Amino acid sequence: MKTKYLYLLLLPVIVACGGGEPSVDELIANGDTESISQKKTELLNQKKELEDEIKAIESYLDKNSVKKEGSLVSVEPIEDTLFNHYIELQGSVDTKQNITVKAETSGILQRVYVTEGQKVSKGQTLAKIDDGGLSQQIEQMKVQAQLAKTTFERQKRLWDQNIGSEIQYLQAKANYESQQNAINSMQQQLAKSVVKAPFAGVIDNVMTEQGNVVSPGMTELFRLVNLDNMYIEVEVPETYIASINEGTDVQIEFPVLGEKMDSKVRQASSFINPANRSFSIEVPVKNEKKNVKPNLTAKLKINDYTNKEAILIPLAVISENQDGEQYVMVAVDRQSGDDFDTAVAKRKLIKTGKTSDNMIEIVNGLEVGDVIIVEGARSVKDDQQIRIKA
Repeated sequence: MKTKYLYLLLLPVIVACGGGEPSVDELIANGDTESISQKKTELLNQKKELEDEIKAIESYLDKNSVKKEGSLVSVEPIEDTLFNHYIELQGSVDTKQNITVKAETSGILQRVYVTEGQKVSKGQTLAKIDDGGLSQQIEQMKVQAQLAKTTFERQKRLWDQNIGSEIQYLQAKANYESQQNAINSMQQQLAKSVVKAPFAGVIDNVMTEQGNVVSPGMTELFRLVNLDNMYIEVEVPETYIASINEGTDVQIEFPVLGEKMDSKVRQASSFINPANRSFSIEVPVKNEKKNVKPNLTAKLKINDYTNKEAILIPLAVISENQDGEQYVMVAVDRQSGDDFDTAVAKRKLIKTGKTSDNMIEIVNGLEVGDVIIVEGARSVKDDQQIRIKA
């Protein structure tokens, strides 16, 4: 096509050159260097003029061809939808009942009644520590206490009959009560030699073997874990303190297990940590299968924003003008055609909100019923005619 235009434009020049002026061959044959240079300059000027005219013709044809046929695009009507926005955080699972049971008295660990992995109930005996003869001392003290009780009762009967001195009655009473208190104190000390489960759970680890000497508050005997009351505690940036609180929906994912579950925020701290400007939340975890363990990594998606009538569009269709304003192209004046529907592309300025995956919320600029250009949005211009794919 370009060769044809060039030939038509060069034709008058060729004809003119065939007139009275000498041809290039003639100039070269004559050897007139000055005339040859002038002829070269003349031809170069003519060539530039022809190239400019060809570009102008091609530009005109291109513009009128596009306007006539229209760019081929795909469109999508705007509808409102429920939009839930989430922030993603990572935490680890913990439990309220995960403790190390330690010895409360000194002595030899006489018996261990449980094994690792065994389920135990609250109050069940786990082990027995040698009491060092404390039980025998208590039995002896009970005999003395019985004598003190008999003495006190006799003194009381005499005192009720106004017989005897008051000091004898008070001494008998004090002696009896002292014996009772001593027995109670020693029984409490004796009870510490019997190690019992403070809550129901599973013996995760037996940490001291039978026959070892144990010390109060130092020797670790068992690790007891209850997997029923599991939770995740995470730190949330302070910017979300107004949108995340007790009752907020949370989606939990355990990548290692390949499982997901829904939960809610059970507790939100009222204290902001000045070191990292965050507050903590606690999210309970259901553990019906007992496969969620303490310190298991979890990903949390916390619902910080919900719009029941949101307008969402793909991020890819948004453009930005030289003033930094965001806009999308919409299709207006749609007309039905034989092969394609036709319409006119119009630019609409928009204000955006929160994003989710590849979609973004439009808070201003678009309404339900508007038709946005999706495929081909960045290749059309304002007021350009377009063709719409079926």
